[in-house]
Amino acid sequence: MRRAKPLLRTLPHFLTWRAFRFRNICSGRLGFDGAGATTTTKHLDTFTEQFEIGSRVITLETGKIARFANGAVVLTMENTNVLSTVTSAKGDAVRDFLPLTVDYQEKQFAQGVIPTSFMRREGAPKERELLCGRIIDRPIRPLFPPGFYHEVQVMASVLSSDGTQDPDVLAANATSAALMLSDIPWGGPIGMVRIGRICGQFIVNPTMDELKLSDLNLVYACTMDKTLMIDVQAREISEKDLEAGLRMAHPEAVKYIEPQIRLAAKAGKSKKEYKLSMLSDKTMEKVSNIAEAPIKAVFTDPTYGKFERGEALENIAQDVKKVLEEEGDEESLKVLSKAVDTVRKKVVRKRIIAEGNRLDGRQLDEVRPLYCEAGYISMLHGSALFSRGETQVLCTVTLGAPTDAQRLESVVGPPTKRFMLHYSFPPFCINDVGKRGGLNRREVGHGTLAEKALLAVLPPEDDFPYTVRINSEVMASDGSTSMATVCGGSMALMDAGIPVREHVAGVSVGLISELDPSTGEITDYRILTDILGLEDHLGDIDFKIAGTRKGVTAIQLDIKPAGIPLDIVCECLEPAHKARLQILDHMEQEISIPRNKNDSTSPRLVTLKYNNDALRRLIGPMGALKRKMEVETGARMSVGDGKLTIVAKNQSVMDKVLEKIDFIVGREIEVGGIYTGIVTSIKEYGAFVEFNGGQHGLLHISELSYEPVSRVSEVVSAGQKLSLMCIGQDVHGNIKLSLKATLRRPGRLETNDVIEGSVTSVKETANIWTPVGNASTAQEQNSASELSLGDLESGEAKSPTSQVPVILIRSAAECDEEEKSSSSNLSSKGNGIQLDSKSKSRQSQNAIDSPPKSKSRRSQDVIDSPASHSGPLPYTNAKKTKLSMQKQKQSKSDLLKQEGDEQESKDKASGTAKDLELGTKVTAKVYQIRAHGLVLDLGSGLRGMYRFEENNSRNFKIGDEMRVVCSSFSSKGIPILSFDDK
Repeated sequence: MRRAKPLLRTLPHFLTWRAFRFRNICSGRLGFDGAGATTTTKHLDTFTEQFEIGSRVITLETGKIARFANGAVVLTMENTNVLSTVTSAKGDAVRDFLPLTVDYQEKQFAQGVIPTSFMRREGAPKERELLCGRIIDRPIRPLFPPGFYHEVQVMASVLSSDGTQDPDVLAANATSAALMLSDIPWGGPIGMVRIGRICGQFIVNPTMDELKLSDLNLVYACTMDKTLMIDVQAREISEKDLEAGLRMAHPEAVKYIEPQIRLAAKAGKSKKEYKLSMLSDKTMEKVSNIAEAPIKAVFTDPTYGKFERGEALENIAQDVKKVLEEEGDEESLKVLSKAVDTVRKKVVRKRIIAEGNRLDGRQLDEVRPLYCEAGYISMLHGSALFSRGETQVLCTVTLGAPTDAQRLESVVGPPTKRFMLHYSFPPFCINDVGKRGGLNRREVGHGTLAEKALLAVLPPEDDFPYTVRINSEVMASDGSTSMATVCGGSMALMDAGIPVREHVAGVSVGLISELDPSTGEITDYRILTDILGLEDHLGDIDFKIAGTRKGVTAIQLDIKPAGIPLDIVCECLEPAHKARLQILDHMEQEISIPRNKNDSTSPRLVTLKYNNDALRRLIGPMGALKRKMEVETGARMSVGDGKLTIVAKNQSVMDKVLEKIDFIVGREIEVGGIYTGIVTSIKEYGAFVEFNGGQHGLLHISELSYEPVSRVSEVVSAGQKLSLMCIGQDVHGNIKLSLKATLRRPGRLETNDVIEGSVTSVKETANIWTPVGNASTAQEQNSASELSLGDLESGEAKSPTSQVPVILIRSAAECDEEEKSSSSNLSSKGNGIQLDSKSKSRQSQNAIDSPPKSKSRRSQDVIDSPASHSGPLPYTNAKKTKLSMQKQKQSKSDLLKQEGDEQESKDKASGTAKDLELGTKVTAKVYQIRAHGLVLDLGSGLRGMYRFEENNSRNFKIGDEMRVVCSSFSSKGIPILSFDDK
């Protein structure tokens, strides 16, 4: 339909909008037409500097984006772009500290990913973002002028990242350039560089892939001639090699400085005159005259503890305050705390430089008294209490499943982290009142430092797939709590039975220096070992160094003045090494090797391999069956790549979940294996039983009891749950099951034909700790790799290639039952006397209420050979060669001959076993030496057990003969022996 505006359509051209060079009406506004109009576009002045470091081109750019910020720089290296902006508050607030805030952020758009959170946007800062913010903060803070207390905010954002370069070092250099462009007074620029080492060769600006192969991750920041910050993670690098890395890093970091100076000359602002909060000479003189003498008296008395010293200093400050109030000196009262602190710093530093005396009376290189206690809380997986002087830390270890690993969402680095150390600094540790909030920058930084120190000695994931979490709770703080966390965490790992290679210890080193007033250069200095909290506050550096006897694993250097010469920094490495060895000696006296954890609280982890069909049956629709089993048992299961990983709180929970899994999925049938099944139908000649995840077997009437049975229904009924033993296959390939093999034979002790978890063809492969890349993995279908803390003794480690068969221990009753089981296959069906009702009901009840454990799942009950032990590593990688049933058609005469030969060999092997009774005296030889007893060879294939008594100091050797007497039998029928003293 045509519009009803004919007048507008019929206007002559000279009256239209376009005749007056107007655009069309749009959004209620008129605009001139572009034809013939003059348009002006403001030109963006962009300034760049390009240079090369470590064979990589780096570009500094300013003026294109974030133009309103006081200073803004985009730094580019390959495909990684980082924007850093700097702003300063306008007002002059009254305070006595520098409120510098550094915010580092990695948004997911930088790597082309939408956040997976519910709101699909970034939330609170993550740990990595806090740590990168600290990396930027630590080198730039000392360069602000004294008395500059205006609020400053630095915001660094990653604009793009391809995952090749870590953006943290780039952000620090971009921040330095932004501060140089701004009008904020600052004593920069700085340069920061990362150094790696592969095969003994140092690498500048290594990629993330190169860092995986590197044994050194060194971040170094400096000015033109002084060191500002050091952060190191290493794999036991020696102090000599570390010093070489530091001396190489300095000239490489300096290469960042000159381009920043050139960029500031092009586009930088003139520095603004800010009001500096300086102490007047008059105030300092007045406070010094009142407080210097009493402060010196406090610091010269070594009997003062932390709180006694703090209380005495507080009383002195109150006395000074009273004097100033009487004089009405309001100006001095505003800066009283700063003035008193300056006097304290002057007294302490002068005394240490001149006399070499410390606050608590120690020598400069003396370590405070140490106290170590491993296993402080026995209920936990691992715990340790460590004290150095008045600093005390409680560390606990918790083991979890591989799926418990922390998931990371950073633009670089691995997606998960299986080792976590969480450091907690509660207010009560300094007798203070405070509020517990979320992530704290200081706590995150201290925890990460200790985590990096301990990571170097952990076993690789292939050998130890547990997720490990250490909690460090500071009980009392008087300096170096992060290094105390390293020591306590190392002991707690060993107490938990984790196969760490050796202990890690840490110590903090301080520096007191004297400056030339005219040049600002250091004229004299003293290095302090194991500094107190007050020495940290009043000193120049806090140099935290952690490592093993072989080398350094982690370093963190924080500097308060505007830089320290690198020579002095390297000189601090030697006293730290001596103190570290002294601390390691004390720790090794308490615990030197990982404990053998074999108690009810030790967690269990099993990895099973199944085909996809079996895993689908186990998971159920939408994972419902898996979740149900987790709720019922308390275990946690994870499925992936044909593997089922189960983690249980203890062995009883593991037994429950394995029993349920066996019933649903089943496992490879073994001759002699015990299975739980349900009777599906009853025939005249026996009963059919469903077991092992849907398989069926025949329970013949002759296998119901040791006594003849006339009717099958008198012993079992349809739907009844039974524990049955697989005794073989018939000529048609049907699985034969036996109920009587699991029952007590009349006149004999209750026992099983085979000790649980033992099969004559089972072999265990010892697995010791090996470096990453050398660990072997099992490839067999349905093979199990069981981790049970305590399955292995903390003794000698054997070759990883040696294979030792598991020992089979049998009693006389066991041999008789096996003989009877073999001969029963040839017996006739249905002839015999009918069982009385009491006997039948008792046998059936025993089968239901007391099912023997499955031998393939209970390897911890086996008395295995010491040769299969692999030291303290709680990890057995057992490759089990099972007796598979193959369908073979044989003639009846061949079967009779084979069974007759087997019967003859069993009779020969069990000749002595039949005669062994309580009180029988025999001569035995030592077959094996275990941690808690001996395995004795009694002859004719029979072996027994002798348990060590308390305070038994006698030394035994394999092959020693001794006279023993049979004192009892175990629940499995194993003879328990004692020495014959008569």
